Amino acid sequence: MISRNRLEEQFAKLKEITAPGKGINRLAFTAEDREGRAYVKSLMVAAGLTVRQDAFGNLIGHYPGREDDLPAVMSGSHCDSVPQGGNYDGIVGILTAIEAVRSLHEQGKLPKHPLEIVAFQCEESSRFGAATLGSKAMRGMLSVDDLRRLKDKNGKILYEVLQENDLEPEKIHEAKYDRPLKAYYEVHIEQGKVLESKQKRIGIVTGIAAPTRLKVLLAGHADHSGATPMGLRQDAMCAASEIILAVERLATDYTETPVVGTVGVVNNIPNVMNVVPGNVQLGIDIRSISEKAKAQVTTAVEDQIMKICQKRKVQAKIETISQDKPAVMQKKVVDFLMEICEQQHVPYITMPSGAGHDAMHWTDYTATGMLFIPCKGGISHHPDEYAEMRDIVTAAKLLEKAIWLTANE
Repeated sequence: MISRNRLEEQFAKLKEITAPGKGINRLAFTAEDREGRAYVKSLMVAAGLTVRQDAFGNLIGHYPGREDDLPAVMSGSHCDSVPQGGNYDGIVGILTAIEAVRSLHEQGKLPKHPLEIVAFQCEESSRFGAATLGSKAMRGMLSVDDLRRLKDKNGKILYEVLQENDLEPEKIHEAKYDRPLKAYYEVHIEQGKVLESKQKRIGIVTGIAAPTRLKVLLAGHADHSGATPMGLRQDAMCAASEIILAVERLATDYTETPVVGTVGVVNNIPNVMNVVPGNVQLGIDIRSISEKAKAQVTTAVEDQIMKICQKRKVQAKIETISQDKPAVMQKKVVDFLMEICEQQHVPYITMPSGAGHDAMHWTDYTATGMLFIPCKGGISHHPDEYAEMRDIVTAAKLLEKAIWLTANE
């Protein structure tokens, strides 16, 4: 049976595993992240799983099936956080998966197909600017060149960070998961207000939007703010301001399919009151559930950047940090999850996901399903992030049913 008390204890314990500061601070590959993953590993072992770690640091727990050489049914999510994040994002998917398997284990149920639970490493883009790195590594989408290219805000190269965590970056190819899979399921908080507004307990995801992320370096000329006439300036911040508004306009004006565009990073150098800004770094995030729409808006944004900079005599360098592919869930999986909700009398809706998730990288590899639970006020990536325990328990029960039925087909 799914244990509410056990889940409450586990969420309370993980809330304590954080670096100082507001909310949850378990950035990928930090000491707090390692401590949190060690705790997750102990829960996997208690649930009857044997645990291995791959070349990127993903934890994979294996629960044997009656025919253990058959394709596994996988479930999981991530346990790293954004700075000053919440105690539910990602970890809901891991704890509900562990609880579902533990419930089967306690009942003495052995499925025909084996089960696997994954705690993906470095899902959040907060540290290295690129998201879902752990699942990308497992899908063979992360190279040694990527590890050498990606850096955090302190200039730490991901390649070196892996070495510091006793991992071997040169063997990143060994992280690729090349075994057949029967299915992949993930539980996650919605990170929006739709379920709460419609008073539904569960969202069954039909598709996942994916981001293209750009790092834009603008190089103007730093001059004295008093001694430099307006007509002689090469102001990188003014160029950045026009670019920010262009991103908003281009995403808003694209009406064929919804697209969202965000400039979430603005770093001004030298950032001094009496100096015309000489250099600015921008971080741009463009998302859609349509690959075509995302590509067209991204191209339009890049064109506008070059036109704005040419007009203002500012140099621009555009780097694509990540370019993920939107995912569409198979209808048969959505129908299967709908049927389970109806059997269990759980109010649900079908809905797309505007946020990216690890599940998006598995849709072209295996049958993939995703369940959302409400989060209070739609707040996520914030200390006030909150999900009701009754909804977490409901999701765990649905997940248990889904993996059991799938593993015995």
